[in-house]
Amino acid sequence: AKMQKEEESKGQNVKVVLRCRPMTKSEASQEKQSLRCTSDKTVDVMYGKAGKKSFTFDGTFDESTSQKDMYDNVVRPVVDEVLQGYNCTVFAYGQTGTGKTYTMEGGIDKASGTTIPPSAGVVPRAVAQVFKHLEENEVEYQVRISVVELYNEELSDLIASSDTEAGMLRKLRLLEDPKKGVVLQGVEERPVTCAADIFSILECTNRQRKTAETLCNKQSSRSHSIFTLKIFMKEKMVDEEEIIKTGLLNLVDLAGSECVGRSGAQGDRKKEAGQINQSLLTL
Repeated sequence: AKMQKEEESKGQNVKVVLRCRPMTKSEASQEKQSLRCTSDKTVDVMYGKAGKKSFTFDGTFDESTSQKDMYDNVVRPVVDEVLQGYNCTVFAYGQTGTGKTYTMEGGIDKASGTTIPPSAGVVPRAVAQVFKHLEENEVEYQVRISVVELYNEELSDLIASSDTEAGMLRKLRLLEDPKKGVVLQGVEERPVTCAADIFSILECTNRQRKTAETLCNKQSSRSHSIFTLKIFMKEKMVDEEEIIKTGLLNLVDLAGSECVGRSGAQGDRKKEAGQINQSLLTL
């Protein structure tokens, strides 16, 4: 059974898991329980009198799942692969108001170099895991980070922008390199030496991210955020030869898809919703 499981996992590059958030007070008062996790891989969606439909994922997590359990089961193995020298991406995708930013960031403002609060999401936990591994293994390393925002089809460098005057965002361009593929021209990759450095930078970049209130979400993300962690590790082989191993981790908090009629979006909010839905459809 173990060998069969290992064979099945080979070549499977994409996994999709579903996380169900708790109901809001208004939803609970109207008894709008329309989704139930029936196993660790299936979920039932209720359609009232129309009955129900079941969907299968690589994993499902109900509303009682803690941030730690979510991370340990889904993201920790991915970060382990990054530390082995692979390139990996984790992103949160879903409707507006479903808890994507909470899952990805959580209590990032309360995180420090040594303390990870229970509410902390994927980003602070991944950062802590990376530096704990590097320090425990006593390898020579270098870590660089970048934070990019995609808003209304425009790319901005949030790290570089946090060093400029308030409201002045440094725009970026996508270029195609014959050797590297698609690259972001001029994006700043800032060197960091510890988890506390990253938390301090993210505190500044998060203030620059576009958010607004809608009927579905009091603090709705109106942009896609891409946090990238590059890790360079120098290791010695048995024959004393030195090699440099490079791992890359992208953590993406996507803006939520939304129905304009339900979210009450008008004016700029309506334009944002159109761009958000278009980019998510493309993805």
